[in-house]
Amino acid sequence: MVYAKSMDNMPPPAAATEGGRRPTDVAAAGGAPNGTQHGLSARNGPAATPNPEVALKPERRRFTKAYKLDILRQVEACSAGGQIGALLRREGLYSSYLANWRLQRSKGLLDSAASKRRSAKPAKQHAVRVSQLERENARLKARLRQAELILDIQKKASEILGIPLRTLDNEGSDS
Repeated sequence: MVYAKSMDNMPPPAAATEGGRRPTDVAAAGGAPNGTQHGLSARNGPAATPNPEVALKPERRRFTKAYKLDILRQVEACSAGGQIGALLRREGLYSSYLANWRLQRSKGLLDSAASKRRSAKPAKQHAVRVSQLERENARLKARLRQAELILDIQKKASEILGIPLRTLDNEGSDS
C-alpha cells in the first residue's frame, strides 16, 4: 500500500523523462508516442502529412554587382574584430564570397563599364560560319556538276554536227 501511495505523488512518466530516453508508447511532453515511424501513429490513427512545400532542388543565389560592391564597402568600413563575421551572418554570406568578389573587383568585373551583355561564345560563332560555308560549298558543287553536264552535251552536239571545237591549245594558233 505504501508503494501505491507514493506512485500517486509522482509526476507522469513523460514529464520525468523529458529529453531523455522513453519506453515505447510513452508520449513526450506534448508529442506523439515514441513508436511512431514514417508518419504512422502507434495506434493506427490518422497519419501526419509531410510538408508539401519542401523544395525539390534549392535555387542558386545570385548577387547583383551593386550588392557585391555594397557588401565590399561595408566590409572595408568594419574596424573592430568580429564585425565582418557579424556582417556575414546578418547577410547570410560566406567568407569565400568576399574573397571571390574582391578578386572580381580587382579584375574590373564589377565595374559599371564591364556590365555589357555577354556575347555569343566564339566556338558558337565559328560553328555558324562553318555551317554557312558548307551550304555555300554544296551549292557551288551542284552548279559545277550542271556546268560540266552542259559542256558534255555541247561536245556531243558538235561531234554530231561536225563542228570543230576550239580548245585552249588551238585558240592561239588561228592567226
